[in-house]
Amino acid sequence: MIVVPPKGLASIVAAAESAYPLESCGLLVGHGETDGVWRVTEVHVSPNLAADARHAFEVDPALCFTLLHRLRDGPEAVIGLFHSHPDLRAQPSKTDLDKLIEPDLIWLITSVLDGQAVLTTAHRLVEDGSEFHQIALRTDDWTDYPSRDPMPWPGLN
Repeated sequence: MIVVPPKGLASIVAAAESAYPLESCGLLVGHGETDGVWRVTEVHVSPNLAADARHAFEVDPALCFTLLHRLRDGPEAVIGLFHSHPDLRAQPSKTDLDKLIEPDLIWLITSVLDGQAVLTTAHRLVEDGSEFHQIALRTDDWTDYPSRDPMPWPGLN
């Protein structure tokens, strides 16, 4: 699971909508896996430097360098990236899989239809590198569902 602050998720969605019909992109900083959970502490929107930004994304190398330099001796790291899919599903494409260069990053993908973000999902590459699998995405203000004592329902006893 990956946990993102609500303001961070809002920033990702805003970037996706404002870039439409082009792809948006950026990097996620946080803490690596602890008990199966990655925690995002910072969201960094990047200009999309891809030659064909309608169908691809390229994070600004200057942003990558700046973050790697700042984080090199600390407890946080670049743990993921995000990009949008204009008028496509919120799941990794064959192009995403073919262009993958950092197998340990989590990918957040926002589907944007007619300029409106409709869904953001999270994905990780499987161990053999053959495909992505979806993982749970939550905001850090998530709480368990409220519960109550079971009520007897007529006819079910």
